[in-house]
Amino acid sequence: MIKDNIFPFQGSIKQSDRHCLNGHRSALVWFTGLSGSGKSTLAHALEEHLFNMGIRSYVLDGDNIRVGLNKDLGLSPEHRKENIRRIAEVSKLMVDSGILVIAAFIAPYRNSRMFVRELMSDYPFFECYVRCPVDVCETRDPKGLYEKARKGEITNMTGIAAPYEEPENPELVVDTNLVPLNKCVDRLIGFLTASKIIFSRSPNDNLRFSNP
Repeated sequence: MIKDNIFPFQGSIKQSDRHCLNGHRSALVWFTGLSGSGKSTLAHALEEHLFNMGIRSYVLDGDNIRVGLNKDLGLSPEHRKENIRRIAEVSKLMVDSGILVIAAFIAPYRNSRMFVRELMSDYPFFECYVRCPVDVCETRDPKGLYEKARKGEITNMTGIAAPYEEPENPELVVDTNLVPLNKCVDRLIGFLTASKIIFSRSPNDNLRFSNP
């Protein structure tokens, strides 16, 4: 088999070296929730706040990925799982490179999210449930998906014709129908600070961190 003849190369630059260069640690923050719950809006607002703090971060957004890396995948349960598998592997590489990764994906199945958690076992991983009732999401319907699903133009719509399995033990829950966007971002910044991923210091302070 091909994999028997593959030998991953171990470089001399460690993740802790990249943390020292950046002045902060890397991690994967995974936003999960229904379409219209505010995952992308929150993810990009958080990224902007982190950028202004001098934190190297990047958003992996569901729709953006599906027009490139995962454009060959549909919405069947099997394709949804493969979608998450690919994103998890990409996220792992980016976290290893020293970047604070923010992934915004519905990821409706608990077993897929558990796969991500297990894959990231050697790296900081935080599951954030962007909670919002389906009726509120449908009222927002920023992409018109719920309307199309009700008309039968879209099949396997999560929350309508396909299930969404709520997280059982997420590190963080954000209720976007109750809490304003800026307050949600503040809570996430506070969480990342308390988790010692980011610091209230300049990224040029030549900090030294131990491996996560």
